[in-house]
Amino acid sequence: MNRQINPKSIAPPAANYAHAVLTQAASRWLHTSGVVPTRPDGSVPDGVGEQAETVWANIGAILSQAGMRPADIVAVTTYAVVGEPLGPIMAARDKFMNGRTAASTLVTVPALAQSAWKLEIAIVAASA
Repeated sequence: MNRQINPKSIAPPAANYAHAVLTQAASRWLHTSGVVPTRPDGSVPDGVGEQAETVWANIGAILSQAGMRPADIVAVTTYAVVGEPLGPIMAARDKFMNGRTAASTLVTVPALAQSAWKLEIAIVAASA
């Protein structure tokens, strides 16, 4: 139902993502707001790597509640504060996606809505 589109006529993706994902015959779509690195107890981890893991755990909970799984993710938009290392952010995404890729956009921003947040991520998922 969700098929990666990576034309041979253009340069390959610059990292572990797909240029596009074609969704056919989906009956269920999930669009999240920007998911932030706040734990269930209200705390926010200090490091960007821990924050990324928290965001993906929160996304996992949202997917589960919707009856979906990581393989249903077709698009990821990551907002990272300028100056934060991107490696841990991308590593947390890759770990959560377990080898699957989605269309992915990374945007650096000067700040987010709360000063403790170093990133937030929005996803789109589709399933039959």
